[in-house]
Amino acid sequence: MTHSPGDEGSTQSLKTVTTTFDIIDALESLGGAGVTELADHLDISKSAVYKHLYTLKERKYVVKDGNDYRLSLQFLLLGEHVRNQNPLFRIGKPEIEKLADETGEYAHLTTEQHGLGINLCKIRGEHAVGTDYQIAKKQRANYLHSMATGKAILAFLPEERVNWIIDRYGLPEMTDSTLTDRETLFESLAEIREQGYAVNDGEEVEGLRAVGAPIHDRDGSVLGALSVSAPKTRLSGDQFRKHIPELVTRTANVIEVNLNMVERSSDIGSL
Repeated sequence: MTHSPGDEGSTQSLKTVTTTFDIIDALESLGGAGVTELADHLDISKSAVYKHLYTLKERKYVVKDGNDYRLSLQFLLLGEHVRNQNPLFRIGKPEIEKLADETGEYAHLTTEQHGLGINLCKIRGEHAVGTDYQIAKKQRANYLHSMATGKAILAFLPEERVNWIIDRYGLPEMTDSTLTDRETLFESLAEIREQGYAVNDGEEVEGLRAVGAPIHDRDGSVLGALSVSAPKTRLSGDQFRKHIPELVTRTANVIEVNLNMVERSSDIGSL
């Protein structure tokens, strides 16, 4: 996880590479498009669009379907590789599966990159609701301040990094309960550090609650967080304030121990 706020937004970007990724993003948001539609959408020439698409097709990152171009499954292969190389995902997934099975609700594993929350793993429990929403949520980065996992991560990032994230993305209001004031958010993060877990009380989706706990490496840096989410009617009282917090913090500790054991084994193997 990158904690330095000064390494983002470099002015050294290459225009041709930027255009290529603009086309990729446009194909993702449009669900596929032809040359003319992309040129109009991005306000660039059709000849430039075609050259980029030709290169992407040659490299197997797009496929042509009639007159339209679509992103290829090469991105799926690349994404699976990246995720499987992540130690937090490899070590955390089995525990997230157990958490979903034990609670019957959705269990989540999240990390931070570029100041946003990336969903490494979502497991659906037997009684979980909101499947369509959760699937869509896996396909995009998320604001940290409105999620239980996000606030659990923010609470243990350096203050400079948190301020950089707020300066870059703001604190968008997702519901009437979202924390949109910087000072109030910092007060909440201090409380999270003291109690060891974070809650999301309808701050991302009305009527949906979540409890999240941070996951640290052996040096104390926050690697990510996990959470359990459920409708407010099922996540209330002691379930919301005691049972689920104890469960997520215990699971986070198990993941931390397993991660540390793997790191320790690597250290011993290098001696």
